Amino acid sequence: IERAIKNAMGKDQKDYKEVTYEGYGPFGIAIFVDAATDNTTRTVANVRAVFNKFGGTLGTSGSLDFMFTHKSVFTFTKKEGLDMDELILDLIDFGVEEIFEEENENEEMEIVLYGEFTAFNTIQKWIEDNGYELIAAEFTRLPNVALKVLEGDAKADVEKLIERIEEDDDVQNVYTTMQP
Repeated sequence: IERAIKNAMGKDQKDYKEVTYEGYGPFGIAIFVDAATDNTTRTVANVRAVFNKFGGTLGTSGSLDFMFTHKSVFTFTKKEGLDMDELILDLIDFGVEEIFEEENENEEMEIVLYGEFTAFNTIQKWIEDNGYELIAAEFTRLPNVALKVLEGDAKADVEKLIERIEEDDDVQNVYTTMQP
C-alpha cells in the first residue's frame, strides 16, 4: 500500500526548471524571456514558433544577457514621518541602488527600491526587521542599452509578438529594449 501511494505521489509531482530564452523581435528589439517549465523541449519549441511567426529570431543562451541588468525590486508601505534621506543612507550598505516614492491607487505613499540581484535576501530582511509592510518583492531585468522608440505598425508588430509569448503557460516574464 505504501509503495502504491509513493508511486501515485511521484507521478503528480513535477520538477520545474527555470529557463531563459533570448532573441530579437522585428526591428531589432531585444527580447529576454523567463520561463518555468517541466518540459524544456515543449517550451523552447513554443517560444521559437512565436518568434518565427512574428518576424523574430530566437538566439543562443547568453546572446542578450549583456543587454540587461538583473535587479531586485521591493515595494513597501511608507511609514508616517519617514525621512527619505536617512532611509537612503541606511540602505546603501545593503546593496540598494535606487529609491523613490510613488502613490498607489488608494492614494497611499509607497517606497520602491531597486537593488543588486545578489542582495535580495539582505534587503528583504532589513525591510522586515525594521517593521515595514512589504507589498512586493521580485526580480526584474532592466535594459542597459538605449531603448528603441517605435511607433505605429512597427510598435504594434512587436507588441503582438510579446503578447503571444506572454500567453504561453510556462512564460513568467518578458523583458525588452523597446520603450513603452
